[in-house]
Order: sequence, then C-alpha cells, then structure tokens
Amino acid sequence: MRTATIVLVAYGVCVVVAACWRVLPWVDNAIPDVGALSAAYLGLTARRQVSPAIGGSIVLGYLVDLISGAPPGLFALVFALTTLAARAVQQRILVRGATLSIAFSAFVALVANVLALVVRVLYRMPSATFAVELQHVALVTLATAIFGPLVWRMFRRIDAAFARTHRERDAALEGLAP
Repeated sequence: MRTATIVLVAYGVCVVVAACWRVLPWVDNAIPDVGALSAAYLGLTARRQVSPAIGGSIVLGYLVDLISGAPPGLFALVFALTTLAARAVQQRILVRGATLSIAFSAFVALVANVLALVVRVLYRMPSATFAVELQHVALVTLATAIFGPLVWRMFRRIDAAFARTHRERDAALEGLAP
C-alpha cells in the first residue's frame, strides 16, 4: 500500500511538473527528474525485499513513458535500474540533511540520465548530438538537485503516515532507514 501511494503521488507530481514547467521560459530544459528521485526513494527505503520497490519503479516508469512520449519501456527500465543503484548505495549512506539530500538528488539525476542515454544508444533510439545531450544532463541534474529535498520531504511524510508506531513515525520524518 505504501509503495502504491508513493507511485501515485510521484506520478501526480510528474504530471504537474510536466504541465507547468514548459510555461516557464527562463528554465529551458532544466526539468527536475521527479520520477528518478521517486525510484531512488523506493530503493532507499525498501524494507526486506527489493521486489516491491522495483515493481513500483517499473509502473511509475511506464506511466512516465506515457506522459513524456518516450519509447515504451525506456523510463521503466531506467527507473528499475535507478532503484537497484539506490538500494546498493543504501547500505553505505544515510540521506539526511539538506546538503546530503541535494548531493544525492544530483547523483540520482546524473545516474538516471546517463542510464537513459546508454539505453537509447544501445537500442539505436534517436538522440541529439553529444554536446546537446551533455547540456541536457547537466541542466536536469541541477534542477533535480534544487528540488530534490522537497521531494524527499514529501515522501518522508507519506512514510510517516504509514508508520505503525510513534517511533517509526519519528524515524520516517527524520529520514532514518527503516
């Protein structure tokens, strides 16, 4: 239930960002990658099994594929791999505080965009020149780093709502690993 709620909220945020971001002329292609942040959050907070987090990431990726016009399965694969990367990192770091949230959000955006670029090249999907792709990756990474802490805070609130005890609720709000 928790994973489904996070996926639905993330999809809603992705729709709002996609609809509103284009009317802001000064940001160009600096669109925050909320889907990748959501997949990373699911990977970081996966409890015992990682399969529900990967399933949620695949569903979210497919929904993002639908609203973005990307080839079917591109973001589903990228978000699943992002979840696995975040799960591998989960044992090493604890994403708490503004500085680490910003840094980890930038890392997630960079990993997700490089994975998407690699998948597009491997499957011979259309892409821009290398310089344009690098500029896009840099802008998305910057925008995601700026908006990342807000997304983390929103997901922590959802986790706190699903907590069974007061101690779990406090831990979720602090960003402690379950």
